[in-house]
Amino acid sequence: MTAALRVLDLFSCSGGAGWGYHLAGFAVDGCDIADRPRYPFAYHRGDALEYLAHLIATGEIGRYSLVHASPPCQAGCALTVGTNASQGWGGAHTDLVAPTRDLLDATGLPYVIEQPNGRAQIRKDLSLCGVMFGLGVLRHRNFELGRWSTARPPHPKHRGYVRGHRHGVHRDGPYVAAYGNGGGKATVPEMQHAMGITWTDVREELTEAIPPAYTRWIGTAFLTARQEVLV
Repeated sequence: MTAALRVLDLFSCSGGAGWGYHLAGFAVDGCDIADRPRYPFAYHRGDALEYLAHLIATGEIGRYSLVHASPPCQAGCALTVGTNASQGWGGAHTDLVAPTRDLLDATGLPYVIEQPNGRAQIRKDLSLCGVMFGLGVLRHRNFELGRWSTARPPHPKHRGYVRGHRHGVHRDGPYVAAYGNGGGKATVPEMQHAMGITWTDVREELTEAIPPAYTRWIGTAFLTARQEVLV
């Protein structure tokens, strides 16, 4: 049996992205600066960029076939540059996208950078939405693909609103708001069900998670693209 290709999951949080790659057939190693006892795969606690630099310097990066990175998104996400900025809420946020890309380029490996909608400076090679996978969240996410490519999937029309209060108006709808608290936001069980995440019940981890269906699709697309190159 052929050994599974290995993916490095940087800024891994609780493993939403990692679980999707696992479902696509990868072995997964994670790294996050916080303690993540519920992370379901091999895990290194530490600064993701320092760890990546160490792997490059020692040559250990060579055991990976793909690197996925989800650097902190608060600096450029829609909430920060939209509502929070207009209301004077929140503080300063460090943008780690550029230094992350620099190190990923230095690995010489194919990579994926994930960010939410907003002003993050990444190429939107892929834009994925929960509707594409029949999920109970919209959770739009953009992905820059380094050293590989794949066709963009079509984005089906949304079936209605996200349930909850927004700008003083309450709406009902088929999707839950998997972020924040109050205002009709999803409960922990609702978020788990909507995103297909069962191994953590920590609200903060769920609100930051990528639905595994996204990276299962990306991982499968990468394996297909890799096989076409080998053939």
